[in-house]
Amino acid sequence: QVQLVESGGGLVQAGGSLRLSCAASGSIFSLDNMGWYRQAPGKQRELVARITNLGSTNYADSVKGRFTISRDTAKNTVYLQMSSLKPEDTAVYYCFADKTVRSWGQGTQVTVSS
Repeated sequence: QVQLVESGGGLVQAGGSLRLSCAASGSIFSLDNMGWYRQAPGKQRELVARITNLGSTNYADSVKGRFTISRDTAKNTVYLQMSSLKPEDTAVYYCFADKTVRSWGQGTQVTVSS
């Protein structure tokens, strides 16, 4: 089983930046995809960014050019660098990791004020 612990959320003004971190522990050998979803109040959870174990990435159209996902395999950690934040980026951000099943973090709140 994989345990995921997120950190780095908070309150930021529009145009600002935040970096989210997600550290994996437990059965972390041969993790496949890792990444981030988000869920705003009253909305469905949506994929924000994903990175494979080979380093390939993909992003939601709404965050392309503003967010960057990266992965430190040695530290078993995935990062989400968020820049030029907008109020519509406000959501709970959830980290995930895929192995035989998908594991989820507990979520971290990101609030962007206008």
